[in-house]
Amino acid sequence: MNRKELNPDSSPQAAFGARLRSSREARGWKQEDLAAQMGYSSTHISAVETGRKVPTLRFSRSLDQALGTRGTVDTFERQWREIRQGSLLEGFPEYVTFEGRAAEIRLYEVGVIPGVLQTREYAAALTARTIERGAITAEQGEERIALAAERQASLTRTPPPLVSVVLDESCLMRPVGSPEIMDRQFAQLVEFAALPNTVLQVAPFSMGDRRPLSLPVTVLTMPDRSLMAYAESAQRGHLERDNTFVMPMMTAYHQLQAEACSQAETVAMINKIRKGIL
Repeated sequence: MNRKELNPDSSPQAAFGARLRSSREARGWKQEDLAAQMGYSSTHISAVETGRKVPTLRFSRSLDQALGTRGTVDTFERQWREIRQGSLLEGFPEYVTFEGRAAEIRLYEVGVIPGVLQTREYAAALTARTIERGAITAEQGEERIALAAERQASLTRTPPPLVSVVLDESCLMRPVGSPEIMDRQFAQLVEFAALPNTVLQVAPFSMGDRRPLSLPVTVLTMPDRSLMAYAESAQRGHLERDNTFVMPMMTAYHQLQAEACSQAETVAMINKIRKGIL
């Protein structure tokens, strides 16, 4: 039987596989033995061990359960999260950590509905195109969708953050997936607007050159009232903590809100679009 030698230093995924094989063999288990414990096939175990398949959250948690590492400081789930961060835009994992603790979140988005407001179907439709282009694997796509759900759940914590969202009109006009997917996404936006801790507005095309922001940006207010801003380029995300740069973004955001449609006007616009797509 051929045995593929592993180089755990070659990548986080290879390190995961090498640790999995070492832990399994330390118990005297064959791949079939571990597979029976986890509810996976031995072929799946082999693929993860040799780095041919990316582990998922479900796989990692099942592995912790089978190997007795659940609840320890060095779980396979923790190692999986490090791998997942490697498939995300540089700087984004750090931002998500602060987003989950922020007292106030101010978000401006262009082109697509932001992740914290996406339905699973909308997120899946966007992710499917990314997978087709070969930018990520199907497993990484599923983890991105799961991360969006985790971020949404963090917005319902107690006490909940104040969340202000301004969507460029292009977010509403760009079709993603089927008309049914868009209708459900619009319905979720209306539900979001009805929450007591949220404000939803649209920056219409008619604003023209009065629009103070042209690129997506997020400004966070932390519980200690410190500010930070997050913005992305095509290659990486950047978290800015220097108030010299953050305050102008906050000012521009307030100016954007003043020019944008009111929440009532925004909901009316969304409902009008919904009537036209089905």
